[in-house]
Amino acid sequence: MRMIFMGPPGAGKGTQAALVAEHHGIPAISTGDIFRYNVGQGTPLGLEAKKYMDAGEYVPDSVTNSMVRNRIAESDAEPGFLLDGYPRTLAQVTELDGMVEASGHAIDVAVVLTVDQEELVQRLLKRAETSGRSDDTEDVIRHRQEVYVEQTAPLIDVYRDRGLLVEVDGMGEVADVTARIMAALDGLATS
Repeated sequence: MRMIFMGPPGAGKGTQAALVAEHHGIPAISTGDIFRYNVGQGTPLGLEAKKYMDAGEYVPDSVTNSMVRNRIAESDAEPGFLLDGYPRTLAQVTELDGMVEASGHAIDVAVVLTVDQEELVQRLLKRAETSGRSDDTEDVIRHRQEVYVEQTAPLIDVYRDRGLLVEVDGMGEVADVTARIMAALDGLATS
């Protein structure tokens, strides 16, 4: 299975991606993890990304796309993968389509976790407090939500139009959300 996880910051994508990927025996691939790995290994792409990250800028699509292309070409991703944090833009959707089609496959499903905006803000403020992330102020958190709506939310329509979108309520306990995702994915397999 080749799937995408989407949702605003704080929706629980990383937590759920790890659980769902483990259940399906495929790697959960997070762009954040890919960036950290490449930077840590000093790869040419990592060194390129680090320049932007150190300046507090977004890593350009060309670098991000190359990192994702390399990662999904690894042998553990042959039976499938779960992408968390990619694609984030319409241009990246086009890139991903090309990457997956080149391997003779297609994206099977795009799962979007829906969570009440005020709940997200409270979750992220609590996470900032417990993890000591002083940069996660309420203003910064709300700005990230706005950026998500502007840049990533249009992708939801793309995958909805393709008949690949599954919306799952991301509110509640982790186990409850996981159960809803599994039920939705099982429903796809039987339809």
